[in-house]
Amino acid sequence: MGHPKFARPKYDTPTHPWKKTRIEEEHALKEQFGLKKVGGMKEIWKAKSKLRRWRQNSMKLIGRVDTTEGHFLREKDDLVESLHRRGLLGDGATLDDILQITVEHVLSRRLQSQVYYRGLASSMRQARQLVVHGHIGLGEQKMTVPSYIITRDDENTLNYHHTSPLTDADHPIRIEIEETRAAAEYGEEDETPSEEFVAGVAEAAEAAPTAEDTEVEGGDA
Repeated sequence: MGHPKFARPKYDTPTHPWKKTRIEEEHALKEQFGLKKVGGMKEIWKAKSKLRRWRQNSMKLIGRVDTTEGHFLREKDDLVESLHRRGLLGDGATLDDILQITVEHVLSRRLQSQVYYRGLASSMRQARQLVVHGHIGLGEQKMTVPSYIITRDDENTLNYHHTSPLTDADHPIRIEIEETRAAAEYGEEDETPSEEFVAGVAEAAEAAPTAEDTEVEGGDA
C-alpha cells in the first residue's frame, strides 16, 4: 500500500528502457508537442498510461453482454461522457471509438497544445513559455500548468489572462506571434523563439499586475 506521504507514480514507465523504435517515437512526440527537454518523456508516459486505462476499461465493458442496463450501463455512459467532456470523443461515440484514441490525441488536449492551436502562441515551445509565465487564463483563473487537460467547456474561456500585457493587440510580442504564424502559412515556420521574444515574455510577466495589486487599486477606488 505504501505510505500516504510518499505517493506512488500514477503512470507506468517503459518495460524495456532501450527499445530504439519506442525511443525515436517518444523523441518525435516531445518535439512535436514542445515538451520539456528534461523530463518531457514523463508527460508522454503519463498520457500513455491514461490511454491504457481507458482502453482496458473499454475492452472490459465491450466484453460484457449486460451493458444495456444496470451498473454496467452507467459505467459505460460515464466512461464515454468523461472522454467526450475531455474532447477526445465526438457526439454519439461508442466504446469502440475509445480504442481509436491515440497518445497524440491525449497530448493535443494539454493546455500548452491548445494555446498554440488557438493562435495565442507562434509555436509549441512559446506556448509553454506563455503558460509558465502566467500569461494564459481560463476565464478569470490564471493557468501556469502546461499539462492541464482542457475540457470542452474550457475551450470557450481560453485566452490571455486579463492581468497580462498581452491582452493589448499592439503589444510587440503579440505582433511577433501574429507575424510568425502568418509566415508559417507560407512554409516559413520557425519553431525557435527569438531572443527578443524570450526576454519580452519574462519582462511582461514581471510587469503584469498581481492579484494583490488589483485588490488594492479596487479598494482605493
